[in-house]
Amino acid sequence: MNDWPEHLRGSTTHARRGAIGNTFRYGVDYVLIDPDANDGPLLFSRNRLNLASVLDRHHGGPVGAGRGKAWAKEVFKGGGLNADKILLLTQPRFLTYVFNPVSFWLAFRDDDLVAVIAEVNNTFGDRHSYLCHLEGFAPIRAQDQIDAKKVFHVSPFQHIEGDYQFKFDISKNRIAIRIAHINGSEGLIATLCGERARLSNARLLGASIRRPFGPLRTIALIHWQALRLKLKGATYTRRPSPPEQEVSQ
Repeated sequence: MNDWPEHLRGSTTHARRGAIGNTFRYGVDYVLIDPDANDGPLLFSRNRLNLASVLDRHHGGPVGAGRGKAWAKEVFKGGGLNADKILLLTQPRFLTYVFNPVSFWLAFRDDDLVAVIAEVNNTFGDRHSYLCHLEGFAPIRAQDQIDAKKVFHVSPFQHIEGDYQFKFDISKNRIAIRIAHINGSEGLIATLCGERARLSNARLLGASIRRPFGPLRTIALIHWQALRLKLKGATYTRRPSPPEQEVSQ
C-alpha cells in the first residue's frame, strides 16, 4: 500500500425505507490517508491549515478532542486485533470548516481488510463509533455482512431502534461501502462508492470547484433533505442523550 494520500471522487446515496420514502444521490470527495505519513500534494496538509486538511483532533475520541490513530489503535487492540496498517477514509476539512457524517478507520493484516471502525457524527455535535469485524478477524470480503445494534441517534426522522448491516468492498482501485438500517419496515440504506486515485493539487482544485465549500455544502444538503422530509409529513424525534460508551459492536 502506498503511503501517499488518495482521493475518492465518489457518490453517496440514501434511500429511506417505509411509508414515507425519500431518496437522493450526491457527489462527495473523500481522502484515504495513512495517519503516520506526512507526504502529500501542496494543497493538502495534516494537522495544519490548508485548502484541504485532516486534523487528528477531529477523529478518534470526543468531538474536537480526538487522538487520531492512537485512539483507533487502542480500539482495535481492545477488540483483540494488532493491525499491520491502519488507514483513515474521511472527508477532509475545507479551509477552516469540517463535518463528517461518517468516517472509516480501516485495519489491515497481510494486506487484507480485517476490521473497520465506522465513526458516526450527527448534526447535534454527538459522536459514536461501531467496531465492525468478522469472527476471529477473518478477512472482510465484498459479500460479507457485519451486523451491529443501532444505539446512536443520527437523524431526527429515524428511530434508534433496529440494527445496522455493514458491507465493505475495499479493493485496490475502488471503494464501495453499504450501510443498511433495518427497523421492521422502516429504516434507511446508505452507500458510498468511488474510484481510488492518487491525491493531487489538480484533484483538490477540481473538487473545490465542483463542490465548493466542501463540508459546509454537506451540512446544507442535510438540512435541505430534513426540510423535504418534514414537508412530506415525517415525524420529528427529539435528540436523546448519546450512549455513554464511545464504541459498540
